[in-house]
Amino acid sequence: MSNSTEVATLEISGMSGQEKAAVLLLSLGEEYGQQLWSMMDDDEIREVSQVMASLGTITSKLVEQLLLDFVSQMSAAGSLTGSYESTERLLRGLLPDERVAFVMEEIRGPAGRTMWDKLGNVNESVLANYLKNEYPQTVAVVLSKIKSEHAARVLSVLPEDFALEVVTRMLRMETVQKDILDKVEQTLRTEFMSNLARTSKRDAHEMMAEIFNNFDRQTEGRFLTSLEERNVEAAERIKALMFTFEDLNKLDPGSVQTLLRSVDKDKLALALKGASDALRDLFFSNMSERAAKILREDMEVMGPVRLKDVDEAQTGMVNIAKDLAAKGEIMIAEAKDDDELIY
Repeated sequence: MSNSTEVATLEISGMSGQEKAAVLLLSLGEEYGQQLWSMMDDDEIREVSQVMASLGTITSKLVEQLLLDFVSQMSAAGSLTGSYESTERLLRGLLPDERVAFVMEEIRGPAGRTMWDKLGNVNESVLANYLKNEYPQTVAVVLSKIKSEHAARVLSVLPEDFALEVVTRMLRMETVQKDILDKVEQTLRTEFMSNLARTSKRDAHEMMAEIFNNFDRQTEGRFLTSLEERNVEAAERIKALMFTFEDLNKLDPGSVQTLLRSVDKDKLALALKGASDALRDLFFSNMSERAAKILREDMEVMGPVRLKDVDEAQTGMVNIAKDLAAKGEIMIAEAKDDDELIY
């Protein structure tokens, strides 16, 4: 076996079976992949589609490793991009529209294989706002199927009298018949999850907060000041939704350490040049004494730096933190008085 083949094997060794299948099917396209898609059941299609939609850019080198028979075609393309849109477009050529709609609803909604897994990823206030209009018995069934810690959070934000009624029903509840459970699950799927999938990506203030997060400091300040003059309420909502570099102060020690392992040391030094003393201390305190000393020295050696470069480094760190939070590797806490950590 040649050295180049050994390198290729190492590069794909970390990929899961679902990722390999998603790249394979994406690269085969509609014509060559149709027979494979038709042999898969709904769960398999949903699972592969979920992975495919989040692939992002796949280099031609990686495609070559997985599709040796089609290496010349793939290298000519340079890369493949897996997105919700490309996945939906491909599925529409292979499956009936209603089946495509069902699959895309599943992968666009909160992550989770089953309906109850998905509910576990829905914010407790959003879930409680929906459940407060249901029968207490129905809510009791739902809360008995999700994780106890999430059920506790939902109960805590439901109206008190209603929540107590739900608790009473849960205490009396015996084994739920399968047909009743299926009916509750179907209702949740059609009335709640589908609406959530459609509306969760349409909040204009959330979208603008993401855009503002990517402004440099001067542009952000200019836009917010102008917006406050025209619409104070909108400006306040956007500021509340924005996650800024200083918000990294909300990270717990374990999350800070995870973030430190993911950030380039040069970018870290540059970002901390423009940080508050409190945020600097947070990062230094979660490093070894030697590493903190080296970082301080690197920051001193830098001398004066351009604000634009600091902004870029800080934005990069914020984006890495968001990615890690989305993967569940770190926790970004809300700034609340009762969010103290107890050791």
